[in-house]
Amino acid sequence: MYLFELKSMRKSTIIWTCALVALAALYLSIFPSMANSAADFKKLLSGYPAQVRAILNINLDYITSILGFYSMIFSFIMLCGAIQAMNLGVSILSKETRERTADFLLVKPVSRAAIITAKLMAAFTTILATNIVFFAAADILANTFKAADFDQKLFFMINLTLLFIQLIFFAIGMVISVFFKKIRSVLPISLGVVFGLYIVGALFATGKNNEVVRYISPFKYFDLTYIIKNASYEASYLIAGAVIMAVSVAASYVVYIKKDIYAVN
Repeated sequence: MYLFELKSMRKSTIIWTCALVALAALYLSIFPSMANSAADFKKLLSGYPAQVRAILNINLDYITSILGFYSMIFSFIMLCGAIQAMNLGVSILSKETRERTADFLLVKPVSRAAIITAKLMAAFTTILATNIVFFAAADILANTFKAADFDQKLFFMINLTLLFIQLIFFAIGMVISVFFKKIRSVLPISLGVVFGLYIVGALFATGKNNEVVRYISPFKYFDLTYIIKNASYEASYLIAGAVIMAVSVAASYVVYIKKDIYAVN
């Protein structure tokens, strides 16, 4: 089952990975021209309201460095990665119903727990492979377009947040899918949840109680400026992300093992 699931995910994984790399290449290719007119670019961004700069992860102290510039564009890469992971999470347990193969799978001499585990491991492998390829490509691109040397450890830590975000949204998608009897289309659910949480984080995480409100949106669990300044993650948000993943996966096991599986008419 594990190898079969990997094979079935191969095409979409390649497409999504290429899309993430292309997005990074597009944005990083702009950096040299920005670095040549850094003063004007910084002056332009300083005219933006503080709330807008916070939403876009713009820190004027770092924006002219490649790490600061990368942290600004990385929010869009995380958004794209979250959609990939959410699609995977919603579809991985529901596709048997959509493709009318549920009866064929469930009559096999294998437990539902084993089915979930195989699918879960295949999805994790896929997400991990995506991140490995993306990081390798992003590192090459950053070194190609850099104007000066940068801290490789910080660059790795920034990119590692993509893996964390994808695992969180995969788990959320997985638990959402088990509560639906039938899911005819994955994309509307994925886009609705991802963009909804992204907008919530963007609109409300700049208020007075932003430290508390940040727990609502996983996109705000990783403050890239904080990472650049402190070379570390915020422990409380890492714990929150781990709790979301653990609870979501555990609930998926419990509900899927007990639920009735319906075929699509």
